[in-house]
Amino acid sequence: MTEKIPVDLWFDPSCPFAWVTSRWLLEVEKVRPIQPRWRQMSLYFLNEEKDVPADYLERAARAMGSVRVIAAAAAKHGEHVIGQLYTGLGTRLHNQGLSKEPERLREVIEGALDDAGLERSLAEAMHSEEYDATIRASHDEGIGLVGQEVGTPVIRVGDNAFFGPVITKILRGDDAGKLWDGVLAVTQFDDFFELKRTRTKRPQFD
Repeated sequence: MTEKIPVDLWFDPSCPFAWVTSRWLLEVEKVRPIQPRWRQMSLYFLNEEKDVPADYLERAARAMGSVRVIAAAAAKHGEHVIGQLYTGLGTRLHNQGLSKEPERLREVIEGALDDAGLERSLAEAMHSEEYDATIRASHDEGIGLVGQEVGTPVIRVGDNAFFGPVITKILRGDDAGKLWDGVLAVTQFDDFFELKRTRTKRPQFD
C-alpha cells in the first residue's frame, strides 16, 4: 500500500474560496496518495490590525463563533473531528447560502455538531475566548509559512507551503489530480512567488 503524504490545510469556515479549495483537496485524495489534515486560522486575527473596512472586520469577528466551536470540539474530542465539523459548517454556510444570514449562525453550528455526532452544548464556545490562544497559535503557524499578505486557505506539503490555490469550481477526477500536480510543480521552487490573473467568477459549490 502506498504511504499517504500528509497535507495540512489552514481554513476559516467563513471563507468561500477556502471551502472550494478544501472540497477540491478531498477530490485530490481520491486520485493521489495524500491525507488532508485540517488546521484552523482566522480571518479576524489576520485582519484585526490592518486597514480593512469596518463592516468586513465585523463579519470576520462574528465568524469567529464557528472557529471557536471547532477549537472547543477538537480540545474535547480530538483533532479528527475538525474535518467533520468543517464539512457540516461549510455545507450550510456556502452550499445552503446561510453565510448571508449571520443571525442563524448558532443554528448552523448546532446542525454541524449534530452531523458530527457531537453534543450541541459545544455551541456555547462560540461566545467564549477560552480557545482563542489555541486558535491564534494555529493561525500564526499557518500564516507564518506564507506571510501576512495572503489569506485562507494555506496548504503545507512537507517543507513546501503556499496560499491557495484560489479556484472557483471544485475540480474532480483527473482534473483534480492534474491541478494538484501543477501546483506542486511550481511551488516547489524557492524563487517562485506569484502567478495570478483577475478573478471573473464567483465560487461554485456543487
